[in-house]
Amino acid sequence: MASDIFGVSGRHMLQAMIAGQRDPKVLDELTSRIEELTARIDEQVAPFAAQVAQLDAVTGIGGVCAQELIAELGVDMAVFPTAAQLVAWAKFAPQANTSAGNAKTAATAKGNPWLAATLGEIAVTAGRTNTFLGERYRRIAKRRGKQRALVAVGNSVLTIVWHLLADPKACYCDLGPDFYQSRSSRHRQERNLIRQLQQLTGKTVTLTPRPATPAA
Repeated sequence: MASDIFGVSGRHMLQAMIAGQRDPKVLDELTSRIEELTARIDEQVAPFAAQVAQLDAVTGIGGVCAQELIAELGVDMAVFPTAAQLVAWAKFAPQANTSAGNAKTAATAKGNPWLAATLGEIAVTAGRTNTFLGERYRRIAKRRGKQRALVAVGNSVLTIVWHLLADPKACYCDLGPDFYQSRSSRHRQERNLIRQLQQLTGKTVTLTPRPATPAA
């Protein structure tokens, strides 16, 4: 008997029944083993509850994937001085090849298969959401295919994970699905204004950041 048909035990029981298993004793033993394993996992991950909560807030991750990420990466990001080094270690950074003077993007090398599977699940889940990561997945999948989108979103997820685990006080804040559009519109407007000003003055225009206004 499973208390939650959509829980871990319930899903495994359904899979066993779909495969043809009908013996109630076998199904009951399967449920008991899964519940025992789940309890052991909860016990092992308890010291990292704060980190699980941090990662759980990221689009597409959720509690289970957060536990899987911690199991594969650990929580001490000191071993990866930068987010880029974590991404490179996980083999989620596209490799650039040069042929006849032309740069070409090659497939990523194979890394940890368990981590890759988790990141793939996160990317697909995020792709169904109306968020920054969801829009990133859809934009890249449309132009370059789903596999490229999985790698790109996995890259972004690892970068976010690094920043969160490197700073216990950090919280995830979604940039929103319109991030790319608003940024490109702002840059386009900036370029148009610079071009107009240069045409009017006949001078080269260079932008510099405005100094921060002192607090009153």
